Amino acid sequence: MAVFNLFKLSMLLTLLSDLKFGSQTQKQKESVTLAGFPPQCNRIECPTYDVVYSGDGYEIRVYNSSMWATTSPIDDISFVDGTRTGFLQLFNYIQGGNSYNQQIEMTAPVLTEIAPSDGPFCESSFLVSFSVPKKNQANPPPATGITIQKWGQTYVAVRQFGGFVADSMVGVEAAALSSSLSGTVWSDAIKKSHAGEITTVYTVAQYNSPFEFDNRVNEIWFKFNM
Repeated sequence: MAVFNLFKLSMLLTLLSDLKFGSQTQKQKESVTLAGFPPQCNRIECPTYDVVYSGDGYEIRVYNSSMWATTSPIDDISFVDGTRTGFLQLFNYIQGGNSYNQQIEMTAPVLTEIAPSDGPFCESSFLVSFSVPKKNQANPPPATGITIQKWGQTYVAVRQFGGFVADSMVGVEAAALSSSLSGTVWSDAIKKSHAGEITTVYTVAQYNSPFEFDNRVNEIWFKFNM
């Protein structure tokens, strides 16, 4: 219980600050090779998945039955600011700001789904989510502005990277994942699943407390159907 509370408190204090991790981002931006199950999930609850394929710089996962608490769309130019806004809404929700006045344990990762803008100075749309703990999934508390989503079988192409996530990084990492998938059956499935979108929607997953400076694990996700 103490670990969960420390995680929630440290995340809140950092997100409430005006810092954009400027100096920290430079220190943590070095190339980091990460693979496999995020070690943070050994101490904080994470949704389970199966790895169905491991490629060069990516893996394909299947999430079979996960439930997520998700904000309403947040329009912002900045990924960092949009994520902060959404997380504060979710933090209020898990601290009892829901119809049951029920506190809920923090989980990982925090997801930020990004529908990119079609111009350099236009606002993107962000949905921020965290997975509902298993013990709350039978009857998750409702709340204004929070939607509970239950995923069926969902395929996810994943690229892992380290450091603190900055606005300048997300597009670069998403492009790197797209490049790794190029020419594969997975790339074809992703294109088919996102057909009709003006810009491809993708997701950033963050596993660490902001006060953890080493061995940080982040991921870029492309969700798709098979």
